[in-house]
Amino acid sequence: MKKSGAQDSDSASRLIDARVKELGDWRGAMLSRLRALVKEADPEVVEEWKWRGIPVWSHDGLICTGETYKTVVKMTFAKGAALQDPARLFNSSLEGNVRRAIDFHEGETIDEAALKALIRAAVTLNTTLAGARERRRCVRRR
Repeated sequence: MKKSGAQDSDSASRLIDARVKELGDWRGAMLSRLRALVKEADPEVVEEWKWRGIPVWSHDGLICTGETYKTVVKMTFAKGAALQDPARLFNSSLEGNVRRAIDFHEGETIDEAALKALIRAAVTLNTTLAGARERRRCVRRR
């Protein structure tokens, strides 16, 4: 099955590759590892490049972004406030009603199993919401 936006995703993937290489330090390595974990958690994920240079991963809607700053790599979940986080990974943007983020600092280890579970939960939420939207459209068409 062909992914929607595959050509755009291929271009975005090259831009993300370039960003990782450009960073050339722990931030590039961290972004690369986070990217790999997203792809492991959801092999159907679509990579995008938005907002003047932010890697974005989507599946039936935005899952999360991978932002890089001087002292942190931030993974922001678009609908993070709606997700269960039993491992308490979210440590940033906690005050909002929608988004939640995880700040990764140099030398920190990633709880990979918990992060992949969080990514899968975000995909499930997106898929559920997309299905509900489609059902509403079908009802309106009748």
